[in-house]
Amino acid sequence: MKYKDYYEILGVSRDADAAAIKSAYRKLARKYHPDVNKTKEAEEKFKDINEAYEVLSDKNKRQRYDSLGSNWQSGADWTPPPGFENFSFNFNQGGAQSFDFGGSGFSDFFSSLFGDMMGGMSSQNMHQGFSSFDFGNSQRTSTRRTVKPEPSENLDITKTLNVTAKELFDGKPISVTFTDIKKCHECNGGSYCSHCGGTGIISTPKTVKVKIPKGIEEGKKIRLKGEGKSDAYGRRGDLYFIIHFKDSEYEFDGNNLYKDVELTPPEAVLGCNKDIQTLHGKINIKIPAGVSSGQSLRLKQLGLPKQNGFSDLNARIKIVIPKNQSKEILDLYKKILNLQ
Repeated sequence: MKYKDYYEILGVSRDADAAAIKSAYRKLARKYHPDVNKTKEAEEKFKDINEAYEVLSDKNKRQRYDSLGSNWQSGADWTPPPGFENFSFNFNQGGAQSFDFGGSGFSDFFSSLFGDMMGGMSSQNMHQGFSSFDFGNSQRTSTRRTVKPEPSENLDITKTLNVTAKELFDGKPISVTFTDIKKCHECNGGSYCSHCGGTGIISTPKTVKVKIPKGIEEGKKIRLKGEGKSDAYGRRGDLYFIIHFKDSEYEFDGNNLYKDVELTPPEAVLGCNKDIQTLHGKINIKIPAGVSSGQSLRLKQLGLPKQNGFSDLNARIKIVIPKNQSKEILDLYKKILNLQ
């Protein structure tokens, strides 16, 4: 069978320490993970990477692998040491039992070299491994290490985006800056890490551009593909913004707008012309005599952009009483009161 150079597969030197091996494995695993890399070669490459890491990250397996000595350089078909190819494992007093590792997911090379260390394990739990092995005694002892797979992580992020009437009217992309919080993929926290300081969490400011579609309704979502959280394999979720209308000058009623127009009592009684600022610019409107507070004047096509044209702007009358009235004005009000 073909000899496999695990050091070459991971791209590390033969004297690489555990940290270098782990770092190389993570980079390659992200690159060739089948969910990320859709090429035909990726799946086989990913299996080789995992097999190499399975051996080089384990002190006992690495020691056995290194014992091949001069065969490291051969690159030719390799024959396992005597006794390995038909290894049998003795359980209790029941005699020898042989195992077939062909369906384990590892290569024949791996199975021939480490089959005895995986005795009795199925293809599923073979990857779980054992925590310790005693090679000094004729009867090997093992302690099973249970590895619980991490739950599927939701990589999507959802945030609320407050939007003003002017931003909706302009239609320009909005710059949104927020704190991107994600799990550190270099450590599990609790010890020094140059990436997260041992907290296990990385917080970084992130700015994205959000284009607001015409006629969008409050509560609708805008999706930014690939701008969510990422995992150790390089997969990225999406970023969702829930639109919320918020403005100090305008009040929203669907896509229509309301804007207060302040009048004094004489202006409300007698009527007047009033300049008001709209999203479309400053305009002059005629206030009819005798309007009441809370009454609205509809200004067509002076609201927000929609798929066809613009929504309406409603000028809502608000009668205000000026403070610090002069004696003459107060006397006039008294006369008006006596006349009513």
